[in-house]
Amino acid sequence: MNYQTRVGTRRIARPAAILIFLSVLVPLAGAQSKSPVAKPPKMPLRPKLVVLLVVDQMRADYVEKFRGQWVGGLKRLVAEGAWFRDAAYPYAATETCVGHATISTGALPVTHGMISNEWFDRELQKTVTCTDDSKVKNLGYAGASVTGGNSASKMLVPAFADELKFQTGGGTRVVTFSLKARAAITMGGRLGDAVTWFDADVGAWTTSSAYPVVAFVEEFAKAHPVAGDYGKTWAPMLPASAYLYDAAATGAVPPAGFGAVFPHPLGGKPDSTKPDPVFYEQWHTSPYADTYLTRIAETAVDKLDLGARAGTDFLAVSYSSVDYVGHAFGPRSWEIQDVLARLDQDLAGLFAHLDKRVGRGNYVVALSADHGVVPIPEDLQKTGMDAGWLNIESVKQHIEKSLESFNYAKPAVAEVSASEVYFTPGTYDKLKTDPAALRAVLEAIQSVPGVARVYRAEELEDRPATKSPIRRAEANSFLKVRSGDVLIVPKAYWPWDSSTPTSPRQYGTTHGTPHYYDQRVPVLLMGFGVQPGEYFQAITPADIAPTLATLCGITLARGDGRVLAEALRVPTVKDPLPNPARAAASPKRP
Repeated sequence: MNYQTRVGTRRIARPAAILIFLSVLVPLAGAQSKSPVAKPPKMPLRPKLVVLLVVDQMRADYVEKFRGQWVGGLKRLVAEGAWFRDAAYPYAATETCVGHATISTGALPVTHGMISNEWFDRELQKTVTCTDDSKVKNLGYAGASVTGGNSASKMLVPAFADELKFQTGGGTRVVTFSLKARAAITMGGRLGDAVTWFDADVGAWTTSSAYPVVAFVEEFAKAHPVAGDYGKTWAPMLPASAYLYDAAATGAVPPAGFGAVFPHPLGGKPDSTKPDPVFYEQWHTSPYADTYLTRIAETAVDKLDLGARAGTDFLAVSYSSVDYVGHAFGPRSWEIQDVLARLDQDLAGLFAHLDKRVGRGNYVVALSADHGVVPIPEDLQKTGMDAGWLNIESVKQHIEKSLESFNYAKPAVAEVSASEVYFTPGTYDKLKTDPAALRAVLEAIQSVPGVARVYRAEELEDRPATKSPIRRAEANSFLKVRSGDVLIVPKAYWPWDSSTPTSPRQYGTTHGTPHYYDQRVPVLLMGFGVQPGEYFQAITPADIAPTLATLCGITLARGDGRVLAEALRVPTVKDPLPNPARAAASPKRP
């Protein structure tokens, strides 16, 4: 065969070979296209469950001091979550109702209206609590008879939970638990499906006619009565060498039946043979109450299929025992360290339960506190610091005495509710036109031991521009229709004392001021959409609700907080959670 013949043969053979190759390849490709292809798991674009945890009276420095001893849920939040190390409330009324409403709504008290745990109602001429509602009736579970009526009617803006439920078409279930009505209600808002708290007067789990009565709560209360903890003893969980302070906290005022040091028996009155009101007070000042709240929350997840249905559900738990323990024993005590170590274990169990039922990465957790607490003044006095108690009754007496030389009817003062002074009808209007008398009143208040500053209501209205952080904090707490006529700022380390000659003080320390030890709290986010790491920019707990709203794709009605965008990684179809590569690149802790 010559050269041209060989070339011609190749030109003919090459297309034929290609056709033969394609005739074999195409059927193979078709066969392969019909075989099953492994698809990546479908990840939600919204969390299946939002979990809000509020630890009542948890100071921010507790995380910094005690985290080395935590091995469970609190440790997991710090290790796997976004830890905001400079979070503080920018207002003065650092109390339970105010803090929970702020976390729940993303607004400050000047906006959401819950200015205190209680205030003087000028129209009714009596003190009311933040959740009092005469139009509803409280209902006890397990056949208990309870009194009063509570709801979220006084909250001026919707809770995050309300907006979540309304904007997602009603499929959302809202479940909240606490020992305190003002915590459970402000978190659950107006549309809660199971809003439950504990009435210590009768030892009963309670809701109100503002909310549904829930079958699983009834069943749980009957099957696991709080009375089951009667006779238990709260003893230290950690070795003695692990506790940072003296075994007996200086200035502590323990509840009846508890001694100054561990162990603390839960046995009620000395002659008691069954649960009584003293036992219930001991119980809620112990870690057993936190454990109970955790177990009932886990039961809610199971019974209501929270996080396992279409849409996003909401579960909130406010752990109240840290507050009761802190009031009794103070922040420098074995008891506060121990109750947090036990809460660490409870949260480990809760998160493990959520991992199993909802799926790790399918839920988001936000943990914060409603306020901090001041060290016990008697403890501070040992160091030579200026500390003491600002007595409310003394304020009232000084005001009345200052007006004796002026033509004012007695009593001039209707109520002094911690920092708020309310005058009798017409008295303050008269004082505003009587400069000499008003000056006498203000000077009299200023002369009371422990008073740092006095503001008139008009100085705080409409959130005036000011460089003073104290005045700004007072203005953020001020609502004309509910706040006092005159507002008092205590000196640092001079907490409020409600005792009278016939009624001794029932607590070792307290809170409720614009000072940093009351304002500064932890903020920890973990789970769905959260970028782990430590964050040092200044934030407030009012930022929690807007951040959760962004993750859930909803809009809040009004707010003073911002979205914590620096700690968010909102998932997309191309970037499902979890993302090990992204997690490995997250900010490293020292």
